[in-house]
Amino acid sequence: MKYMILTYASQQDYDGMAGKDTGKPAWTAEDFAAMGAFMEKFNNDLIESGELVETRGLAAPVHTRRVGSKDGAAVVTDGPYAETQEVLAGYWIVECESFDRATEIAARFGDTPAPESVRATAYADIRPLVEGRDDLAG
Repeated sequence: MKYMILTYASQQDYDGMAGKDTGKPAWTAEDFAAMGAFMEKFNNDLIESGELVETRGLAAPVHTRRVGSKDGAAVVTDGPYAETQEVLAGYWIVECESFDRATEIAARFGDTPAPESVRATAYADIRPLVEGRDDLAG
């Protein structure tokens, strides 16, 4: 079974990683390097176990473009969105034996090195991927 593990952040989190003043304790170069090393090991562990299908980090919300519609016409809005505190920051698609195993994998994100103010609000969602319409009904 395949699962998508989704992680979230805010524009403020991305700004902090870039060294901008956010009113929270700043990320140091060491914090950023430690996070990068953790993610590299995390991904390599999943490659070695054969469970990683794909992973990507996403650019900051300021680089987002949302497309909706109004009166039958496309409406494009550039980000970030003030009404959205948290946005998708990255994802992993894993193929593993069970929802419990996908949850175990996602729980390892709790060990990600980061300033405590970031760690305190961090979370991940785990969602099974559907293979077709019949999977949506269940």
